Amino acid sequence: MRILVIEDDREAAAYLVKGLTESGHRVDLAGDGREGLAAARGERFDAMVIDRMLPELDGLSIVAALRAAHDATPVLVLSALGDVEDRVVGLRAGCDDYLPKPFAFSELLARLEALTRRGTAETKLRVADLEVDLIARTVMRAERPIELLPREFRLLEYLMRHAGHIVTRTMLLEKVWDHHFDPQTNVIDVHVSRLRQKIDKGFEHPLLHTVRGAGYTLRAS
Repeated sequence: MRILVIEDDREAAAYLVKGLTESGHRVDLAGDGREGLAAARGERFDAMVIDRMLPELDGLSIVAALRAAHDATPVLVLSALGDVEDRVVGLRAGCDDYLPKPFAFSELLARLEALTRRGTAETKLRVADLEVDLIARTVMRAERPIELLPREFRLLEYLMRHAGHIVTRTMLLEKVWDHHFDPQTNVIDVHVSRLRQKIDKGFEHPLLHTVRGAGYTLRAS
């Protein structure tokens, strides 16, 4: 899944990002309310984890703004305000779940998985006969299972979310590797080559194409 975390406490943010990434998810982080709302409006996410008390714009105001724009992405709100009345206010503001701090990461992860199972966010991606299940984290082509390493899965997910468009090496390094490396490094080429072997080898029509001098694109022939 691709998850947006909006949390201003650096230690808490690092804890969330580390845990979600190690669980196989792709994580975007925003450090205040306005930055978080802009990120939520600018990209598509499978779920969001939003702290209630944020600088610039509080978490419930973010949720209200998203719901007013008919954005139904599942939202889990975190808050040190854990009384029943506080939880009721949060749920009525439009959040899908409310988890008081402190919390166990295993519970947060389980709640996110439950939200995305019943939510309306996109949980499967398909290009031609290639399908990725973002919840089960499985890949199938022509009903044949394909085993991918975690980084390969993230690479394929990003390519599928941008199917039909050219994706540059810089975009992949920033969004899949979360680093700003020299775009001339061959780490991208190596991983794309491995991914191509897994999703295209043995099939009549290749899906992963190199666009010379530009990058890559995933599309049906």
